[in-house]
Amino acid sequence: MKKYAALLLFALFLNGCDDGDLTVDEIDFADVKESQACDPTTNTLIYKLKTQEALLLQMPQGAIINDNGTKTYTIDANGTGSYRVVYRAYDGAVTKENICGVIPPSIPKVTEEWLGVEGQIEIVTTQIDPANTNNDGGTRITGYEHSIVFRNITFMKPAGKQTEKEFVFGTFNTTVTPADLTFKTNPNGSAYECDEVKRVYNYNNSFYLSIDDIDPALLVNVVTPSNQPRTSLITATQNKVFYRTAKAETGSITPLYVCSKIQPTSPIIEETWTGQLGKPNESGIIEVTTTLTGQVYTHTIVLRNVILEKGNSSFKLGNSFVLGKIDRQATN
Repeated sequence: MKKYAALLLFALFLNGCDDGDLTVDEIDFADVKESQACDPTTNTLIYKLKTQEALLLQMPQGAIINDNGTKTYTIDANGTGSYRVVYRAYDGAVTKENICGVIPPSIPKVTEEWLGVEGQIEIVTTQIDPANTNNDGGTRITGYEHSIVFRNITFMKPAGKQTEKEFVFGTFNTTVTPADLTFKTNPNGSAYECDEVKRVYNYNNSFYLSIDDIDPALLVNVVTPSNQPRTSLITATQNKVFYRTAKAETGSITPLYVCSKIQPTSPIIEETWTGQLGKPNESGIIEVTTTLTGQVYTHTIVLRNVILEKGNSSFKLGNSFVLGKIDRQATN
């Protein structure tokens, strides 16, 4: 963030206002639908470009948040500080390098500059969640759309101050890696049980999906009638569903990790998504179908219409998501 703050200030001094061909009465970027970031990992300097114009929004790292909701920030007075809005007109074609280059090109030169000195930056964020490719009623979040509007913004321009009640900056899109729910290669389709803690789960190197404190009435060694699985809802105390992902390069998910009473330091959990509480005959339903082969009861666990949420964001596992099979020996 400091790099881009310094870069923006440097560009202001280097490209000081100068006489040129383009003069501006109002800023109009309506035809430029989406904006870009100099560094998409930090999103500290976001910009929109026209042929000879640039509109810049500088904010600290973390101001763009990948979660549904609205955030409001105050534009720093006098055009300085962490939240800045700058408009520039140039005497020639402007490119990304004029905005983001470590040493901005000497041409084109800035012919006019407006600095935001008052107002609010409003960012309304909405998740992008197309249906997944399995055609099973599930969704996966692929990114977020951030709609940015300046409220009651005052620009200091060469002719003096100009205030606008609403100025639409436009949209800025971020991408996220969709939830990976492909379990470790398992030809038997097994799920797993923990001995140390009350947990059934399935996993891969980068994540695990678990049911904590599963309703004991679901896993009884009694064959279920055809098309009549046992069912129970996700509640605050039973059948608590969690999807946890490991931070890259901090280690791999293993059964020992999942079943430890005290969570090991490696890998580091990056995200935790929690199953929404169930609604009868609607969502958040745990189903178990039990069969008997020889002396082994097989319990197939299905999560029906389970929705996982983190903050204000959520996605649906699917209409009928199979966690796996738990085998238990018959007892005499």
